[in-house]
Amino acid sequence: MKQQILRRAILWLAIGIVIAIGLNEGSFIFLKSEAGRAPRSIELLIPAGTAEQMAQGHASPEIPTDMVFVIGDTLVVRNQDSADHNLGPLFVPAGTTASLKLDRAENFIFECSFQPSNYFGLDVREPVTWETRLYGILFAGVPLGLLLSLYSFIIWPLKPREKAAA
Repeated sequence: MKQQILRRAILWLAIGIVIAIGLNEGSFIFLKSEAGRAPRSIELLIPAGTAEQMAQGHASPEIPTDMVFVIGDTLVVRNQDSADHNLGPLFVPAGTTASLKLDRAENFIFECSFQPSNYFGLDVREPVTWETRLYGILFAGVPLGLLLSLYSFIIWPLKPREKAAA
């Protein structure tokens, strides 16, 4: 009887983990999270004529309103405009480049001179590593497997073994 219980629990635990792998990895692939990549250098280009568009109250369509990064990324701001611009702690004179190393997870709202709102959002996230993905699988799969195992005893109760006739 104990072996039957143990075998059934292990079987349903394995099934729960397989289901969790499918759901976890499927959603990771489907969502294509920006945090699921290695750190890199990302360029933000301020095109020529941005200051003129700003003076007219228009945003440059080439410049995003906010950006998503992972810890370790470097934001490189390249100013091709004829005017000087700033982004938070960066001062970027016309025709030059400045960079900012993003070393902690946080949502930044920087003052900037190339957006009509005068603000620019930077979302720095923890990178999704294989360890993070494994934790997600285990934290979902083990409880699911145990619940499935318990439900299996309700749906398919164990039958007591018949004793051999003497």
